Amino acid sequence: MINYTLNGEKIEQGNETTILESASKQGIKIPTLCNNEHLTPFGGCRLCLVDVATTGNPEMKKLMPACTAKIGEGLIIDTHSSRVIQARRFILAMLISRSPKAEELKVLAEEIGLPEESSQQTIAEKYMLEEAPSIVDTNCILCGLCVRACAEIPMRDAISFSARGMERTVKTPFEKYAETCIGCGSCAYVCPTNTITIEEVV
Repeated sequence: MINYTLNGEKIEQGNETTILESASKQGIKIPTLCNNEHLTPFGGCRLCLVDVATTGNPEMKKLMPACTAKIGEGLIIDTHSSRVIQARRFILAMLISRSPKAEELKVLAEEIGLPEESSQQTIAEKYMLEEAPSIVDTNCILCGLCVRACAEIPMRDAISFSARGMERTVKTPFEKYAETCIGCGSCAYVCPTNTITIEEVV
């Protein structure tokens, strides 16, 4: 049996699971955008960060993604500490600055109490950034669900990430029609912001 502490409650569990799965079983909701129970955990959006320490050194806490981190003997896990909430708000503010029209982000912002920002400069000042983040006219939040779905369900790898940082996007190889695509719709099905749509061609 694995003995650990979750939000102050001592828990004994027989099987090793992720912190996200364990918290869900205890009725604790942890926000996430890139997680899907049918796909391999990715840890991309980082919204599911939680504080993790050990009984041997409870003051030495680490922020870890709950979707990939496993529960373990003697762990002390806090899913909603003040540091965790601040980290989630910061990450979400950056995502909103990139895709301000994404409805999923607006819902999450309300859930975690992110104040509505009046401008991108306000975000920069609030989180002490050197310059205001750029707005990209897309609802894509780079959660990676579509890329993983294509790779793991039909196993076609017809789309992938391209570039890095603010230039990062999801594209087909060389931005041309991917011959490996079979039109299964897996990518559109898992997309949380409906950025990917399927069009029937007669």
